[in-house]
Amino acid sequence: MATRNFSDYDKSKVPNAENMCFGIVVSERNPEITNALLEGTVTTLEGFDALPENIHVKRVPGTMELVYGAHQMTLNDGYDAVIALGCVVKGKTHSFDCVVNSVTAGFAQLNATSAVPVIFGILATETMEDAKERAGGALGNKGEECAVAAIKMAKF
Repeated sequence: MATRNFSDYDKSKVPNAENMCFGIVVSERNPEITNALLEGTVTTLEGFDALPENIHVKRVPGTMELVYGAHQMTLNDGYDAVIALGCVVKGKTHSFDCVVNSVTAGFAQLNATSAVPVIFGILATETMEDAKERAGGALGNKGEECAVAAIKMAKF
C-alpha cells in the first residue's frame, strides 16, 4: 500500500489558469468519493485563478458513461481541458476488471484523437477505504492532481 501523499507538487511550476475554461464530467456512482474529488478539483483550479464561471460540471450515471460525457465536452463546449472523475471499487464483484479496462481504453483512445486534453481522474481501488485515502485522505486528493494536470496540459 502507498504511504506518500500523491498530491504533493511544486506550485511554482503550474501556470496561471485565469484565462482557461475547464469541463468536468463526474460519475454519480460512489458520490462520497466523486464529490470529494470534484471539490478537490474545483478548489485547485480556483487556487490557480480559474474563474468559477469557466468551470463547468456535468454528471453522468456511472463510470462507463464518463468516456461519452468527456467526448461530448471535447466536441461541443470550447474547453481548454476536460477532467473526468469517477471511482470503481473492486469489492466482491467480477465487473471491476471489465469496467476499469474498458474505461481506461476509452480514455486512451479519446486522448489520442482529441484536440482537447482529457484528464483521467478515475480511482480504481480494492476497497472504499482505499478510495477515501485518495479522495482527500492521507494519500491526497486525485481531483487536485487532475486539476494541476489539466492546467499544465491546457498550456502544452
